[in-house]
Amino acid sequence: MRATGVSYSVTLPRLEVVGVSITALLFKEQISRILAWGKQRSSRIVCVANVHMLMEARFNDGLQRALTKADMVTPDGMPLVWVMRFLGRTAQDRVAGMDIFTAVCKQSVQENVSIYLLGATQDVLDKVVAKLRVDFPTLNVAGFESPPFRKWTFLEEEAIAERVNQSGAGITFVSLGCPKQECWMESNHGRVKSVMIGVGGVFPVYAGNKKHAPGWMRNNGLEWLYRLAQEPQRLFKRYFTTIPPFIWLAFQQIRQEQKRRGFLQN
Repeated sequence: MRATGVSYSVTLPRLEVVGVSITALLFKEQISRILAWGKQRSSRIVCVANVHMLMEARFNDGLQRALTKADMVTPDGMPLVWVMRFLGRTAQDRVAGMDIFTAVCKQSVQENVSIYLLGATQDVLDKVVAKLRVDFPTLNVAGFESPPFRKWTFLEEEAIAERVNQSGAGITFVSLGCPKQECWMESNHGRVKSVMIGVGGVFPVYAGNKKHAPGWMRNNGLEWLYRLAQEPQRLFKRYFTTIPPFIWLAFQQIRQEQKRRGFLQN
């Protein structure tokens, strides 16, 4: 099929959570949609949203634009899933970065879609590629690069986009951290002929440089606590300034929805 950078309009079901429109599809359905876009090399933005991202977007115009423009915003983290269930999407499951990464890589082999890796250090990328070759021996890694850890010039940004396009990759995993990766995807929408997926800190975890929270913690909304224990100095302020206001805003939204449905008296 001929590659195209044109983003055709397909309306996916959405549900607003504290001001951000989240894609209300099951995990398998979202992965299938990503692969379908990837086979066409359609220029798409996939944001993997957690509590921090939703709260950061309230004060960061660039991030808000990216989330508004995104073709898909997945619910990464059980708090978002719980709110969506309270609001009526009772079957909603978690669509997290690491799960997206491994599922897309696995299905890319079956669908003959190549991938590109952008972000992290060269050491981390080398480990990621080596592990992918073990886990998915026939996966086509069309390219990977560790861009400069600073603000890129316009020419550098253009060159990165061109390298992704020249690689022929249908799916590009972007691991630059929030909100840099979301803003980069937004600014390159239509230019990069690939599905761009912001996966945050997935690369270091997949490479083995950082530990993944146990399944029972992820499933019970405690992954933040596991990460906090690993990096208390970096994450304490972030969590302190995002989790309490998210809980308050989510509670108010759920309460308003219950009133609307007649479950609560004024």
